[in-house]
Amino acid sequence: MAKPTLVILAAGMASRYGSMKQVEGFGPHGETIMDYSIYDAIKAGFGKVVFIIREEFADAFKAIMEPKLNGRIETAYVYQHLSYFLPEGYAVPDTRTKPWGTAHAVLCAKDAVHENFVVINADDFYGTDGFEKAYRFCTNACSDNLHGIIGYTLRKTLSDHGTVSRGVCQTNQQGNLVAINERTKIGWKGDKVVYEDESGEHEVSADSPVSMNFWCFSPGVFALSEKLFHSFVQERGNDPKAEFFIPIVADYFIQQGLGNIQVVSTDAQWFGVTYKEDAPGVKASLTALIDAGEYPTKLWP
Repeated sequence: MAKPTLVILAAGMASRYGSMKQVEGFGPHGETIMDYSIYDAIKAGFGKVVFIIREEFADAFKAIMEPKLNGRIETAYVYQHLSYFLPEGYAVPDTRTKPWGTAHAVLCAKDAVHENFVVINADDFYGTDGFEKAYRFCTNACSDNLHGIIGYTLRKTLSDHGTVSRGVCQTNQQGNLVAINERTKIGWKGDKVVYEDESGEHEVSADSPVSMNFWCFSPGVFALSEKLFHSFVQERGNDPKAEFFIPIVADYFIQQGLGNIQVVSTDAQWFGVTYKEDAPGVKASLTALIDAGEYPTKLWP
């Protein structure tokens, strides 16, 4: 079986953070969060990394990544354009400037990925254990009727500087995903975790598994995604804010009985930069991992 591929969603700009955090250095030698994910993926056994980026900054992005990765792992670059994979005869509405969403971004990698693959965000730190488990799932279990999602413990994904949005995973007795319940404004309140919605505050278990957009798929997901994207743009394409997210595809896959999505639990500590104030903590966390021998001081000597 071919080695699995790592697909990185790196086309977005982070309005809340205020900069292109995908290429900002947090490690002692300017390593990005994405560098640590790629390092972990190479170590786990992945054979290729596919970057989904905006074409307008492709040259600058490649200039940063290629010197690091040349000879270490195969690389490919794909672009997310609004016009890609639209239904025949459909034109991009004049009001649409925002990308179509994460599931459309993954669909844009269709011609570059022919093996089981994982999808991650560029600006999230997932940890060694997550990649090792994703590799094992992709090589031992993943198929057209069994996909996976790496489930992180909610308490290990919260920010000290404000509330966040998290997809809380609901599972059945077999450990398969039943639904992802999107919870906004979720965070610590004393020693409890609560989220807020229109009806008030609600407590949620700090040990709940949550989605951090770390998915394991077979190439069969592309055909399903294209079908659902066509339906999406025909139904909601004129809404300039509507987005075609990966959980839309996952939910359809489950609800239509096309297969199961296994929640693969990890006890790894997630961290990322949701707020500018998170940056020093990310740097401190990386330093602690380096001091503990988890990573070399310089990732790419």
